[in-house]
Parts: sequence; structure tokens; C-alpha cells
Amino acid sequence: MSHRPPVLSGPRAAPDHPDPRQRWSADLSASVTVFLIALPLSLGIALAAGAPLQSGLVAAAVGGVVCGRLGGAPLQITGPAAGLTVITAELIQRYGWQTTCAITVLAGAAQVGLGFLRVARSALAVSPAVVHGMLAGIGCTIALAQLHVMLGGDPDSSPLTNALELPGRITAVQPAALSVSSLTVVVLLAWPRLKQYGGSFGAAAARVPAALVAVCLATLAAVLAGAGLPRVDLPSWRSHALPELPEGPVLGLGTAVLTLTLVASVQALLAAVAADKLTAARGAGSRVPRSDLDRELRAHGVANAVSGALGGLPVTGVAVRSTANIAAGAVSRNSALLQGVWVLLAAGLLVGVLELIPLAALGALVMVVGVRMINIGHIRKVARHREAVVFGATSVSVVLLGVLEGVGVGIAVAVVLALHRLAWARIDVAHDAFRGPGPGPAGRSRDDYRVVVRGQLTFLAVPRLSRALAQVPEGAKAFVELEGSFMDHAAYEALEDWRATHTAAGGEVEVSGRGGQGIGEPASAHVCTPWTPWRNHQCTRPAPAGPEDSSGDPGRGAPSPAPAPRGRAGSDGRGGTARDAQGAPETAAGGAGGAAGSSDPSGARSVPGAADPARVGQREGDAPLSHRGQLLGGVRNFQRSTAPRVRDELARLAREGQRPSQLFLTCADSRVVTSMITSSGPGDLFTVRNVGNLVPPPGEERGDQSVAAAIEYAVDVLQVASVTVCGHSGCGAMQALHTTPADAPEAAGTPLGRWLQHGRPSLERFHTAARVAPRLADRATADPLEALCLTNVVQQLEHLAAHACVARRLGEGTLELHGMYFHVGEAQTYVLDAPVGGTLAPEPVFAAVRPDPVAL
Repeated sequence: MSHRPPVLSGPRAAPDHPDPRQRWSADLSASVTVFLIALPLSLGIALAAGAPLQSGLVAAAVGGVVCGRLGGAPLQITGPAAGLTVITAELIQRYGWQTTCAITVLAGAAQVGLGFLRVARSALAVSPAVVHGMLAGIGCTIALAQLHVMLGGDPDSSPLTNALELPGRITAVQPAALSVSSLTVVVLLAWPRLKQYGGSFGAAAARVPAALVAVCLATLAAVLAGAGLPRVDLPSWRSHALPELPEGPVLGLGTAVLTLTLVASVQALLAAVAADKLTAARGAGSRVPRSDLDRELRAHGVANAVSGALGGLPVTGVAVRSTANIAAGAVSRNSALLQGVWVLLAAGLLVGVLELIPLAALGALVMVVGVRMINIGHIRKVARHREAVVFGATSVSVVLLGVLEGVGVGIAVAVVLALHRLAWARIDVAHDAFRGPGPGPAGRSRDDYRVVVRGQLTFLAVPRLSRALAQVPEGAKAFVELEGSFMDHAAYEALEDWRATHTAAGGEVEVSGRGGQGIGEPASAHVCTPWTPWRNHQCTRPAPAGPEDSSGDPGRGAPSPAPAPRGRAGSDGRGGTARDAQGAPETAAGGAGGAAGSSDPSGARSVPGAADPARVGQREGDAPLSHRGQLLGGVRNFQRSTAPRVRDELARLAREGQRPSQLFLTCADSRVVTSMITSSGPGDLFTVRNVGNLVPPPGEERGDQSVAAAIEYAVDVLQVASVTVCGHSGCGAMQALHTTPADAPEAAGTPLGRWLQHGRPSLERFHTAARVAPRLADRATADPLEALCLTNVVQQLEHLAAHACVARRLGEGTLELHGMYFHVGEAQTYVLDAPVGGTLAPEPVFAAVRPDPVAL
């Protein structure tokens, strides 16, 4: 559990719009917002690429209309993007504008072909470090070029030349251009902060896009000051340049088409995936289908072909505009289509207004976009994954060599790094000397050497392996632990030869793999996945109980696993749910609550004709098993597979003592595995389990002080920072409370009945109409039993807060209380966070815990 203030469900779900008029209204509002962002950016990107300014408007209109109608990503906005600026500028510099338009048409045709080949998913195989490095290099190139425009000059086509000439440009700066561009930058950076610091006016003003406000204010200032600055020039559409047949070397033109196709496709597909993640974060209410990437790629091909044919820039998915579209509440592809229509109308009706915009303002706008492409968050994530070398090589190569060359260098570095990691092995030798029995005279010291190999053991690591093994003296006992997943023949022979030589000299050698299995032993066909129940563990299943199963040796157990009947699920090494002859799921021990039959408080069901307890966990037709053998089989599997991995950490905990940060109080139900649902390990949780996850109020323990003692020990001695009460679906204790009258003889006549009396306040709370029932954030409660289970968590939190030690820590602000509900059948956890003061909200809401998003 986190120590943060309560955060329930992340971004607020977008409202559902069942009425077509409401959907059109939402899309119309979002399209206007995106249009106001796209208009200045399209002009700025055309300026940065050295293309006719109206080509940016053509690309924005075509991208919106064509991809809005044909695309597979409903909420993605397509248009001219900063990521293609450098490529377009290079093509214009080399071949001219009209040939560049023809190259755009050919690239579009190539995209259509790739879309029909259904290879869109393959484009996502490019390393994110290469993609982010490419964008950072492009952003750096754009920023260096536009700095010259901001200072009143003209940039060069070479980023290196722009960087070298920048000091001279600064000394010859035009004050008017610098003033206009500085105003644009300040407004761009300051405008979004109005929402946070500007009160109600700032919140309303911040809805207007910062790019539009910055360009409008800079234009107004330039007009009022009468500054003679270069402005936007939109020639008559009658003289608009259209493509011509490409001229030049075929290889060079082919390379240009390939470069534009690959970069535009990868950027479009990554933007579509990112749009899906943003849409999913809004919640289930928006009901927007996931992207069809192949269809999206085909639509981008058509859009590029049409844009190039009409004299427009190449188009791709634009992350900034797509994010704005989703945030503005768009619910269908109509928003993208409408924003394309608005751009088209503006290009025809607002020419006079657009020609008032100074180029310095557009240069500043694009410069800020370029700087933002160097994303610090992406750099940190790349560094965490140890791929900063790939990012840096790609970025520098894009700036110095060009986009295609830079991407090629980045991919090459990524491949070399991957090969290095696959072939890399770290070999450590540890020496443990002790006195004790050993070979030779009594009392002689025996040396043990531990050789640990981490990584893949290939022929490249054989020299280092030989040097490490040579450090083990003759006669010593050596443990060789192979923690990698692969060893080639050369390494195997080197290790086996050394083992034979060392053994012949009087030494001892034990070689084990990741699972503790001897190196010479064949691998088992069964691979146990984490958290697999005993019933599906072939490697832990004991032999059928028989007369020989009375040796009493806990270290031996059953000699070999009993084979499961063929054809049954779970017997082929894949685990899964066993099925009966008719194919119906076989009910496991402690099955889901709510099945027919009576309930006991642990969640098990008593049904007519129930299986003999001695056969719980078996498949039909299996021979009787030894319970002791089953348990010891699991223990042996721990000693073989898990103990070698956790031994060092447990040794540290043994030396330092336990220091858990959490007290976790949950039910004794066998289906609730605390370490599984919290991904915790040894020393993380101080766990208390009882029937029904009950916390008796102070003074009502009635002779059983175990729960109160555990709370006091955790809060006062261990000084935990958080206490969590976790309930679960199908709780047998809650079922018994719900169905058993309070005056029934069994209600207080047995130890179990007396214990369940501590749950009566939860039942009373559940039946009290004045109380607001706890609920789940994203769905209604399934049945009264689930509602009672949620209510019980809330009630036990109140009991917990009444304990003196807990109340004192809550008052000091050093302890947090949290509620949790685990739905067994859905494998879904819900969280209720109580404030530090311990007072629950009037309407307790349990929010579903979702996986963390993976940033691209």
C-alpha cells in the first residue's frame, strides 16, 4: 500500500454519450480545440521545413478529413508533425519542393502496401530508445534552426552550421524579431499555469490553447508596434505548386521514399498506441474501440498520397493534437474529420488574418515544440533500462548525419547492446573457510569455494570461466551456481573438463542451475508457473500412499511424481483447471463463494456427495495421495527452486531483524495469498490472518487477545507506517453471518460461533438504512454477500481505529489505515484509502487498482 493521500481511480471517466446529438456535440467541441492548436502549428512546421506555408494547411486538412474518415485510430489526429520536419527539409534542399511532393505520394503508396501486408505491429519492434533518440535529435535540429528565425535571420540546412553560426547571429540580432519571439515563448510557457494559479478566471482562460494565444498576442504586438518584420505569405491558390515527376538518381529517390515511409509509419503507429492508452485511462464510459493499426497505416498512406498530390506536407500521427483531442472529450472519429474541415475553411476564408502573423512568432512556436521533443522523462526511463547509449548514439547521429543514418546507427547500437547482454556473464568466486570435519585428519580446516555465474554462459565467457575456476585450489569443495538460462557446448565442455580434473585431484564439485537442478540432469517436461496450486504441480505430486509410505523420513518423501492421466488439463506441464469427463470445470478445494450448498467460514463448501477430504486437490481417477508427501513435495520444490534465490536476503533479515512497513490483516481463506496480490517478499508484511478478517473492538476480545496483541506489537514495537484490512469475495464467514440468525443455537455455542459474534456489527451496519453502503467505483456490487464483505472491511477499520495504540499514532499523523477488497474470481484488487486521521468518507468507495501504464 502506498503512503500517499488517497487517490481512487485516476483520471475521471469520460461521460457516455448514448444520444447521437450529445456525441456530435462532444466531437464538435473537441474539434474546435484541436483546430485552434493545429492552425498555427501547421504554418510553423511548414516554415521550419522550408516549404510553402500553405502546404502545412493542405496537410492538416487532408490528414484530418482522410484519416478521420478511413483511419483505424478513432481519436488520433493526423497532420504535419515536427518529427518529419528534418526529413522534409532535407528532401526540399536536395530535390526541390515539387519533387518532394512526388516522393510524399510514393511514400503514401508504400504505406498502403504495408498496411495490406498487415505488418503494422512489426513497426512497434523498434527499440523505444531509438525512437526517443530520433525525436530528440530532430527536436535539437529544429530548435537550432528556429533560433535563427527568432533572432531575425535565416537558418542553414545543416544543424552543425546553425550551431556554429549562432554566436554571430546573436551579435547581429534584430530587436523587433527578438521581442516578438520572446513574447511568444513567455506566453507559451506561462499560459498553462493560469489553470493552477489564476483562480476561476485562469481556469477558464487556460481552456484556450496556449499556441493560439501566443501567436495572437505576438501578432497583435507586432501590428501595434508597426514592426517591419517578415510575415506569413500565402500566395494565391491558383499559383499553388503541385508535384512533378521526380528527377534524380533512382537509388537516392528510393532511399528518400524508404526513409519517409518508415519514419512516418513508426511515428503514426506509436502515436496510435499512445492514444489508446490515454483513451483507456478515461474509463469505460467513453466506449471507444481500440486502434486497428493496419487500417490506420493504410489510411495514412492514402492521406500522404492525397496530400502530396495536392502540394501538401507529409502527414503522420501528432501526439500533441491527439492528446488535446482526447482531453477535450472527443468520443469518435468525427472530431478529427471536423478539425480538418475547419482548417480547410480557414485556409480559404482567413488568408488576410493569417498573413498578419510574423515569422518570428511561428519560429518561436516551433522552437518550443522542438525543445519539448527532448523529453526528460523519456531520458530517465531509457537510463533506468540501461539504454542511454542507444538514445545518445541515435540523437547525436540524427543531428550530425541525418534521420535515416541516425536511426540506422541507433538500431545497430541497440543490436550490439542486446548481443552483449545475451553473451555477457558475470563470474564471481567466494571463499568460505571453516573448521570442522573434512577430508584428512580430524579438525583439519576445509575450504569451500562458491563460483556464481550470472548471465548467459557462451564460448565468449570461457576464458573468464577458466580463470575463475583456476582460483579453486586442489582438494577444495566447489559449488558452481549457474544463474543464467543458457549455456552453449563450448562452455559446457570447459566446465565438465574442469570438474573431471578437479574431482580426480581429490576435490568435490556440485554444479547447479537456476532451479538447483544438476547440470547433467535432463530438464523436466513440466515447468511450474508462479502461484500454481499443488493440484497442478506435477513436480511436487507424491507417489500414491502405500505400505512403504511409513518410513518417516521427512527429507525423502515420495521417490517420484505420479503421472497424471493423459488428456487432462494441467497434466501436460501447462497447469490450468482440471476438467471432468463432460468438459465442465472441476471445483477446486475452497472454490469460489456463492456455489450451492452450505458455507463454512473459511470459504469451503459442503455439498451433497462431496469428495472424501483425503482426495481434496486430486483429479478423478488418481490413486490416493499422502497428505504428508504432498506437503513435503512442495517443501522440496522450495529448497530446490526458491531457497537458492532468497537465501542471501533471508540471511540479511536474520542478522538485522524484521522491519516491516505494513501490518496486513486479512482472512484465513486459502485463496487469499497475501504475497501474491501485494507482490511482497520476506520482511515486507507483518501479516495477521483469522476467519473473516475481524478486528474485535477494545475490551471485547472475550479471552482471545491474539489480534489485539498483534496490532499492539506491529504499531508500537515494529512501528509500521500503514495498516490494511483486506476482505475478499465469497467469504464463508460473511455468508455464515448473513444466513445464521443471531438467536440460533450454533451462533454462540461453538468457538467458531463465538468468534463470529465480532462480525455482528458489520451485519448491523449492513442492515442499517441510515448508513451509506460502501460500493465499488466502476461497477455495482454483484450480490448482498459482496456488499456485506465490503461493509465488513469498513466496519473493521473503525474497530481498528478504536484501539489505543492505533488512535495515538493516527493522532500523531504517523500511521495510515487502508481498506482492501480482493475479488477472487476476477483476480482484481480494490482499495479504500482512509485519511491519516482515520475518519472514513461519508460514502466509502473502493477503487480498482489498475496496472501502471508503460510509457512509449
